[in-house]
Amino acid sequence: METPELIVHGQAAPFSTALRSLVNNPRYSDVCFVVGQERQEVFAHRCLLACRCNFFQRLLGTETGPRVPSPVVLSTVPAEAFLAVLEFLYTNSVTLHRHSVLEVLTAAVEYGLEELRELCLEFVMKVLDVELVCEALQVAVTFGLGPLEERCIAFIEVHSQEALRTRGFLELSAPALLPLLRSDKLRVDEAELVQAARNWARVGAVSGAWGSARALKAERAARSSKASGGTNAPQLAPAQTWRSQAVLERPVAEVAAPVVRELRLALLAPAELSALEEQNRREPLIPVEQIVEAWKSHALRRGDAVQGALCRRRRGTLRREHHRFLDVPFK
Repeated sequence: METPELIVHGQAAPFSTALRSLVNNPRYSDVCFVVGQERQEVFAHRCLLACRCNFFQRLLGTETGPRVPSPVVLSTVPAEAFLAVLEFLYTNSVTLHRHSVLEVLTAAVEYGLEELRELCLEFVMKVLDVELVCEALQVAVTFGLGPLEERCIAFIEVHSQEALRTRGFLELSAPALLPLLRSDKLRVDEAELVQAARNWARVGAVSGAWGSARALKAERAARSSKASGGTNAPQLAPAQTWRSQAVLERPVAEVAAPVVRELRLALLAPAELSALEEQNRREPLIPVEQIVEAWKSHALRRGDAVQGALCRRRRGTLRREHHRFLDVPFK
């Protein structure tokens, strides 16, 4: 009688420890990467990368036999994030840190590593705070990570004033900012939100790209992932690209155009609206017809003079005398 085959497993921990010792170890390495703006050398092993990740299989080629290691330049991924990716590929586990997890998440999406992506998302959800939330929202919107986007928006709705003061808020793209401005649950007054939108547009006018290098890397990774299905080598732009865009300047009103219609000017008192109108003459931000609509709601004393959502109070809206004429309360 033939003895049936049986796969038995040894202890996983010693195996994982042994492979972890090979991460960025030049011994037996047959490929060298030059990573990040700091151009750090990172050593790896072609066979392991190729069998674990289609991205690296295509990047490194399929030829067999000995070869002289030649540097592979990956200028848009920080060294710390790349080393985390290697740790995952070698050991199927990863050490994540709050300050770098979004770069690891970006790399996971770019390289088509779904399990690593899920580990990063789980970690981000646990460590989300005021300083991280807007950057996480940008990554979520860029990659279409719906659950993370919803979690970030819900967090900002509770901590609105603090989040609006962060650098991450100023570096949001227009598509990431729109769902925030459409929310009835923001705990911030409309006057503060108008000023936050102006500050955001000023930064966009100077940077020309909204953003941090992280946001731009994420956008490039998203384009690469969509084009390749997460498996092809990306067309990596030089690290200097986003910096060269920083010298470009656009009118504040042009930058604000995609989002400014979501500001609920009818909630402002007449004195505030007059002050905004005067400021708008000096530094155009809001279309004149939008301000006219707000004045119309004051003149007619009816919320239906403007679109319903644009006269609906948010959770953080301070009460003003004319609000009793607005028919639509906050939710």
